[in-house]
Amino acid sequence: MKPAWDQLGDEYASSSSVVIGDADCTASGKDLCEEHEVRGYPTIKYFNAENPKGTDYSGGRTFDALKKFVEDELEVKCQLDNDEGCSDKEKEFMAKWKSKDKAEVTAQLERLSKMLGGSMKPDLKKWVVQRSNILKQL
Repeated sequence: MKPAWDQLGDEYASSSSVVIGDADCTASGKDLCEEHEVRGYPTIKYFNAENPKGTDYSGGRTFDALKKFVEDELEVKCQLDNDEGCSDKEKEFMAKWKSKDKAEVTAQLERLSKMLGGSMKPDLKKWVVQRSNILKQL
């Protein structure tokens, strides 16, 4: 698994939204591993706004499986300051919400965060995550 993890790190080395790291739980990373309740090795955890304390990753351990998870669930491709990675739908959403006041943005972000706690089809979940990522940048 280590070669796949290292390849993933290389893939996202210049990313502004994804950081791939590792810790040696038997040496200098021991405190970090204890803090995040790592009990077995290798353990993969991911962190984002919805999971600030970390969530165990239980998907595939190949490079392709790890990369797909990052692309689908973690990577923020649409940036306010550079909309090249944004779809037309995201650009429309961004334009609409740029003019809103902070309270409206915060309320919408809270509403979307609550939606993420429920079950939904993958396409809807992806759109909720995309909108949340845009709102977090405002």
